[in-house]
Amino acid sequence: MLVGRKKESRILLDALASDESQFVAVYGRRRVGKTFLIRQTLQHKFVFQHAGVANSPKSIQLQAWHESLQEAGLKGTVCPKNWMEAFSLLKQLIKNNRQKKKVIFLDELPWMDTQASNFIPALEHFWNSWASARTDIVLVVCGSATSWIIRKVIQNHGGLHNRVTQKIHLQPFTLNECEQYAKSKKLNMTRKQMVEAYMIMGGVPYYWSCLQPSISLAQNIDQLFFSPDGKLYGEYDALYASLFKKPTDYLRVVEALATRKYGLTRSEIIVSTGLSENGSVTTLLQDLEYCGFIRHYNQFGRNKNGAIYQLTDNYTLFYHHFILRNDKNDTAFWSHSINTPAHNAWCGLSFERVVTQHVQQVKQALGIAGVLTQEYGWKSTDAQIDLLIDRQDDVVNLCEMKFYQSPIVGLESLSEEVVRKREAFIQQTSCRKAIFLTLITTYTENESGNTYDFQNILNLNDLFT
Repeated sequence: MLVGRKKESRILLDALASDESQFVAVYGRRRVGKTFLIRQTLQHKFVFQHAGVANSPKSIQLQAWHESLQEAGLKGTVCPKNWMEAFSLLKQLIKNNRQKKKVIFLDELPWMDTQASNFIPALEHFWNSWASARTDIVLVVCGSATSWIIRKVIQNHGGLHNRVTQKIHLQPFTLNECEQYAKSKKLNMTRKQMVEAYMIMGGVPYYWSCLQPSISLAQNIDQLFFSPDGKLYGEYDALYASLFKKPTDYLRVVEALATRKYGLTRSEIIVSTGLSENGSVTTLLQDLEYCGFIRHYNQFGRNKNGAIYQLTDNYTLFYHHFILRNDKNDTAFWSHSINTPAHNAWCGLSFERVVTQHVQQVKQALGIAGVLTQEYGWKSTDAQIDLLIDRQDDVVNLCEMKFYQSPIVGLESLSEEVVRKREAFIQQTSCRKAIFLTLITTYTENESGNTYDFQNILNLNDLFT
């Protein structure tokens, strides 16, 4: 069952219906469902499909390509010696095919681009000199190494410059889509449990597909992440190794950011990691952001040079907070961690992250979905604001996120705390807009029904719209 993905499916179907040849690039985080989307939408109707071979030299890549050609029906050929010959054989296969549309699906494209292989020039030649001149080719390329797809294909300054006709950056599921998927798998979960699962796994469809309906969420997490035979037991190393050919420096940046709740500036990252101050740091940060592991945000009232980089991949943060700390190899480590101080602190931080991943849903709940906004963070020596929604209608929503296990108690003291943040923010930024205090929490019920100084109080149901 294909959950959500309506916009992305329409792009693929429009490419199929076009009266011109189309070059479609699909990219996104590992396990986000790129291959599944393509196969389900195009119903496996490929003239040729091939996937690159991980960590293998050109000779193996070409051998695998030749085998895929044979499986697609091309007989009586020998294994190509280089990529120009490989694409020449693909042309021959296409010419022999009588289908109205020839859909070519090349999966894990970055793996084919081995050192000194000249893969990209051969791909350029295939498209520019032959495929683009026809009207019946739909070339769909895909890869988890998002930074490679962006730099080598979408932003290519050589022969592939502006050749991609459609691009699909496949994002993780929203909470709403996770709920749809959970229902399709008959996972009996409350919305609060879904938020907790999202805090651990994010909206990565493959991770959600591993959940079993016959056991509790806590049992599922123990089984998947802490049992040596769990499906996701070694996911962390496999995740980064699959995306970056030399992951060491990327992991150093990730590890530095994992220790800082609010993130680090570029200069602070360099100090924390010991990396050299040069352009490679910019590339590292861009790659991690392209792949969806980090985000950068500007602080309200400050220029982009003061941008903060923050680790946002839910699974990576869960790994550093819990999986990495399971030094006794406790196979029920998650169940034993629930309701401990470490767990409760993590819930608070993780819920804040989930909210920032659902800003559009927050805007819709506030009735400002159509208002032009910019989102910021802000911190000073005595105050920290995780989310500011700066609105074109002369209002700033100062958002406070709190994870509660039960209906709110002590809303008055929380209101006083947020009022102090507001005063510090106004004083130090000289903001002249109206400041609306906005509480986003798991439960909104409180004993008196008094909202105190909060103009808006949202609960987790608002994140599921």
